[in-house]
Amino acid sequence: MLVVLASTNPVKIGAARSAFSRVFPGRSLEIRSVSVSSGVADQPRSDAETLRGAENRVANAAELQPQADFWVGLEGGIAEGEGSMDAFAWVVVRSGRRLGRSRTATFQLPPPVVELVRAGKELGEADDLVFGRSNSKHREGAVGLLTEGLIDRQGLYEPAVVLALVPFAQPDLYRAG
Repeated sequence: MLVVLASTNPVKIGAARSAFSRVFPGRSLEIRSVSVSSGVADQPRSDAETLRGAENRVANAAELQPQADFWVGLEGGIAEGEGSMDAFAWVVVRSGRRLGRSRTATFQLPPPVVELVRAGKELGEADDLVFGRSNSKHREGAVGLLTEGLIDRQGLYEPAVVLALVPFAQPDLYRAG
């Protein structure tokens, strides 16, 4: 099974590999990561923009690698709500005419990070500044820093990838396209 992941981020690769291995145990699995545009801002700032980024990544990966069995897009984003800024990610999976989508759990960002994001920094950069880290978005991410490792970025993404695969694991219950 060839899975093309629309990202070269090692955290996203790990989440996809683990989720596909769990949903399709015993199947030969090749994860091929490609760098493609999301077609949205580097820091998506709404639920809709974040979902659109994941969808665009899947479409661009499918165009680049049309021979794959699956294409996967993961897009992290933020959204302002009732007095808070929340972080989350959308996962989109496509195979043939079938599509699966899921969103990660959402968590509230602390005021020092929010201030930097509002000033124009990407979430990963803001996290690095506040927590004195470097390139945390390719490791534990905001969720790992805030939970002190209880949940890292891969641990946040993996269940969402599993849930986005439900229409493929249960094809009799979901109509394609």
